[in-house]
Amino acid sequence: MTRPYVAIRSGEPLHRRSFDVLVLGGGIAGLTAAIGAARRWRVGLLTKSTFEETTTFLAQGGIAAAIGEEDSPDLHFKDTIGAGAGLCDEEAVRVLVNEGPDRVRELMEICPRFDKVDGQIVLGREGAHSLPRIVHAGGDATGSEVSSALAEAARVGSRVQLYEDEFVIDLLTVDGRCVGALTLNLADGGLTLNVAMVTVLATGGAGQVYGRTTNPPVATGDGVAMAYRAGAAIRDLEFVQFHPTGLAVPGQQTVQLITEALRGEGAYLRNAAGERFMTEYDSRAELASRDIVVRGMVAEMRREGTEHVYLDATHLDAAWLAERFPSVTAGLREHGLDLATQLVPVAPVCHYFIGGVVTDVWGRTTVPGLYASGEVASTGVHGANRLASNSLLEGLVFSDRVVRDLDRYIGRLGEDVRRLSFDIPEGASGEGDSHAASARSRLTGIMQHKVGVLRRGADLQAALDELNGLTSELRFSQLGEAEYELLNMLTLGTQIAKCALLREESRGVHLRDDFPQLDDERWREHITLRLPEHERTEGVGRVGPA
Repeated sequence: MTRPYVAIRSGEPLHRRSFDVLVLGGGIAGLTAAIGAARRWRVGLLTKSTFEETTTFLAQGGIAAAIGEEDSPDLHFKDTIGAGAGLCDEEAVRVLVNEGPDRVRELMEICPRFDKVDGQIVLGREGAHSLPRIVHAGGDATGSEVSSALAEAARVGSRVQLYEDEFVIDLLTVDGRCVGALTLNLADGGLTLNVAMVTVLATGGAGQVYGRTTNPPVATGDGVAMAYRAGAAIRDLEFVQFHPTGLAVPGQQTVQLITEALRGEGAYLRNAAGERFMTEYDSRAELASRDIVVRGMVAEMRREGTEHVYLDATHLDAAWLAERFPSVTAGLREHGLDLATQLVPVAPVCHYFIGGVVTDVWGRTTVPGLYASGEVASTGVHGANRLASNSLLEGLVFSDRVVRDLDRYIGRLGEDVRRLSFDIPEGASGEGDSHAASARSRLTGIMQHKVGVLRRGADLQAALDELNGLTSELRFSQLGEAEYELLNMLTLGTQIAKCALLREESRGVHLRDDFPQLDDERWREHITLRLPEHERTEGVGRVGPA
């Protein structure tokens, strides 16, 4: 599919900003990269909404790192590889587990509210970890604590220029090299050329492509879609991780996550008959890797004809639950549920995108001048199934490596991109309803029901046909945030369905009802996509007076 849209302007002037380093995204990966890069370079950080509207901010789980006396990077490596179902990049995993402890200790200096008892850091246990190694801040509020501390450090203690409510329409490329991004200001509708020597993509995930997700409204896959259009390689899009325990009650715009740490502390999963069932599927029971827990849950739900199972924490101390899990407790209370006295209905929910923009271990993508870090990137550390609490760690570790590589890259550049000029075509801006909302609803319904937890070839082919039909039907009378998001989601949804149809096996989080077995002989490999060169649309740029 060719680039589905080209930014147009209807007579208004183009604004312009110039940076050495442009960071796109306000979660842990983006903030870490921006703060580090600002020690030497002029840095601009753009985020689509606010720093409170990120997947990082909502994260209940903690950060995994081998900092305990009985732990080691080798043990963390073994657990990560074991969860990844044969597709982890071992070099990338070694980087993650070896550099992770130092990055977490550095973070603790910025965010002092990590949970401690008698001055010692508290280590929790989650699924598929061989021993406790998860650090938390504020109990189940790790994401908000870390995000707030990093945002404050960026505002007060660094030279980062911060811009909220800036929607990135597309990456700017000239002669195959990324030189910045074109953005839409959501407050006044103005377009801005953000020109930079280096661009760091840290835009997070894409959970909103599905009808049920734990991700915030901003997680529409913009980064992967725009990188794909710019010519970057993307891979592993079929591996969409569904978290086992999303709250299964109606009326939620964003599904409340019931953190895995609860199972780490002893909560059970029970079926409709009240039976604890995970012991029948894995010796680790509720602490098996997420893909195994999801398989067990789906099997029980299909056998009983139900749409959810139950999480049982009623045997745990009520006062301790309220103290240890304040976010979960408060969220359940809004739905009239009491974690300490009631079984909580839960079902798998779209949570994390394992696939993304291909990078090496320094965060470099296949497009010169473009780096990627965090959930938007495919570093290879997660394989076919992410180990719990490795996601925030990935953002810390690989953003730090991006910063270290910037000096080498920028030092080799022979031209100043600030001298580039760009021609953005003018066109009439239409008025009226573009029907983006109804099209988005159709898209998320197709993805939820036909490209969801358990997949079948006929459903996947039907999804592809419907998504292609929906794309061809689009006729926008105006272009704004809703329309750009929809186009990004359609781009990503189509590629997810395509990759899921191609992989004729069940591996990690990719479950095929018609191909239930692992097939190492044919499929122990990645599916990588890249837009053909003749279909890539570049910004119209030239070197000359600005």
